[in-house]
Amino acid sequence: MASFLKLLDVSKSYDAIEDGPPVPVLNSVSLEIAAGESVAIVGPSGSGKSTLLNIIGGLDRPSSGQVSFQGEDLGKWKEKELAEFRHRRLGFIFQAHHLLPQCSVLENVLIPTLAAPQSAADRKNALERAGRLLDRVGLGARRNHRPGQLSGGERQRVAVVRALICQPQLLLADEPTGALDRVSAEGMARLLVELNAEERVTLILVTHAADLAAQMRRRCQMRDGRLEENR
Repeated sequence: MASFLKLLDVSKSYDAIEDGPPVPVLNSVSLEIAAGESVAIVGPSGSGKSTLLNIIGGLDRPSSGQVSFQGEDLGKWKEKELAEFRHRRLGFIFQAHHLLPQCSVLENVLIPTLAAPQSAADRKNALERAGRLLDRVGLGARRNHRPGQLSGGERQRVAVVRALICQPQLLLADEPTGALDRVSAEGMARLLVELNAEERVTLILVTHAADLAAQMRRRCQMRDGRLEENR
């Protein structure tokens, strides 16, 4: 049976700004993740954590190596296929919530559903799911508020709901608590753990926060472009 997600000897280098040698970022990273797992990737700034997450999510391509999702090699996909993969099967949460200030909470959540044509039934189902998820994260009563009327923790919860609205199989989070105060960060950590179980979504996050990483089932360390699992 094919792995849910498998990375095999993934390396990544970027061209130097001037006429120098390529700058290595990832060095022969291999990782295998089962469906429904939660995995934290920790490490200092510049160690390659975000680059690895972008490659897993099809936002960047490795210089060498292979990334497979449910047995399919992402390296063989064209940009249109990768875009469809990101839309239908992935959810992204970033440190900056990237909410549209002119839109309500509910409108922000529904934005990913607008990427493809929808029937009336699709729109109804999306609206109902958005309402359920907003209730689940404690924001049901604030669905008509604008982002500027919310706290930082509330805005990040909206971003989590937006990432889940299309029922992704894989949720990628890049420093999801990095811009939050301690109380909000603790609440976000609990929420991600609970949603991992409730939505049965595989969760991979990169973080500097030891408390958040400790709540994931597996923890990996990035050091100088190499990935080591903490046993």
